[in-house]
Amino acid sequence: MKIIIACVMMLAPLAAHAQLVKCVGKDGKVEYAVQCPTGVKEQQTGIRNTKEGPASSTKAPAQKSTAEREADFRKRQTDQQASATKKEEESKDAEARKANCENARSHLAALDSGQRIVRNDPVTGERSYLDDKEREKAVVEARRSVDGWCKP
Repeated sequence: MKIIIACVMMLAPLAAHAQLVKCVGKDGKVEYAVQCPTGVKEQQTGIRNTKEGPASSTKAPAQKSTAEREADFRKRQTDQQASATKKEEESKDAEARKANCENARSHLAALDSGQRIVRNDPVTGERSYLDDKEREKAVVEARRSVDGWCKP
């Protein structure tokens, strides 16, 4: 018999799921408790106190630690710096393409105009003028250059 009583006493706290009630006093003071004191009006709330606590049905998102938040902040900073650097490089490339396009177009315009074009010999340093065959080759090369640099 003592063993049965001991087992019941040990299991009783495990099954202690209580319902919270609203206790309204004579002066209008409201308290919430498992049991209302005598002389107080008791109202059912439908709130159950479970073993896991009030957050058992809806789990709140876990708070990040300070180190995790700091790491996230630093990652955002490096991402922003990388995107700013990439944009800067793209704008420099666009400016260089534009300058090369303008140079290629002006060279082609000079070739098409019929002006005498002078080239320096890289070995001897002597100046020489383009003849008709060389001019045709230079025009073809200049058109390729314009097509390569002046893409929309």
